[in-house]
Amino acid sequence: MSTQTATRERIHRLEDEFTTEHHVYLPHRVGIPPVRSYLRELWRRREFAYELARTNMRAQHLDTTFGRLWLILNPLLLAGIYFLLVDIISRGPGRGSTFLAHLIAGIFAYYFISGAVREGAKTVVSGGRLVLNTAFPRTLLPLSSVFGGFLRFLPTLLIFAVIHTIIGLPVNANLLWIFPLIALFTVVAAGLSMFVAALQVYFRDLTQFLPYILRMWLYVSPVLYYAEEMPERYKWLLYANPIGTMLAAWSDVLVRGQAPDAVDMAVGSAWAFGLLLFGALFFMSREREFAVRL
Repeated sequence: MSTQTATRERIHRLEDEFTTEHHVYLPHRVGIPPVRSYLRELWRRREFAYELARTNMRAQHLDTTFGRLWLILNPLLLAGIYFLLVDIISRGPGRGSTFLAHLIAGIFAYYFISGAVREGAKTVVSGGRLVLNTAFPRTLLPLSSVFGGFLRFLPTLLIFAVIHTIIGLPVNANLLWIFPLIALFTVVAAGLSMFVAALQVYFRDLTQFLPYILRMWLYVSPVLYYAEEMPERYKWLLYANPIGTMLAAWSDVLVRGQAPDAVDMAVGSAWAFGLLLFGALFFMSREREFAVRL
């Protein structure tokens, strides 16, 4: 018997020791998979992302009465704390109920986006078994965090509707602008969630730093103040901030009853779809390598 034949038989015996089926994970060259078939499969499996979001919410007990109550109380309490702090720091006359409505509306929208990004960063790493054992578009994992964030956001809209009525804010046709603005918030959340989910695979400490980054993002966003109150030398931050002009438009629509500024909507839309494209391409180009990184 030749040496090569003996070697093949030995390898065969080793392979058959447990099973004849073997899965070998090798790193792939970075590249975009076929986009059309990928998107078709992504749409076909969209219910998977929705059910995964609901499962995660049940795991956090957010489907219970007290869980739903906390979803509303948490941002409301934060808005109350920030309102008191801003009122004290301003050292002037009280900001009044209109500013409180601006603050609550801004925090509700901001926590929708930041919550989806924070949860999205952990989806690929925590879903390692799914990634290793199941073939599906991996973008469904971070997108499930966006579904979850949207489900948590919906009850806050009902609460703000009550606040809006009590305070006596304007009710007119301009309120319909909230629908395209919510769509833009969702697009931003999706793009950023895909980006940080892929980044977390390579840099496992990202989730430790992300809360601080998100907190700074809140401070540079027009939530704790009106957009027009930003000092002139910092005005550029409003346009450099992906959600800066969106939150300004959000306040104009909900608090003032005005149609959003066209420039604000244009800048916000450019940021939203730019981030979606960047996040999706970054994630898709690296998802075939996730199996050997987890």
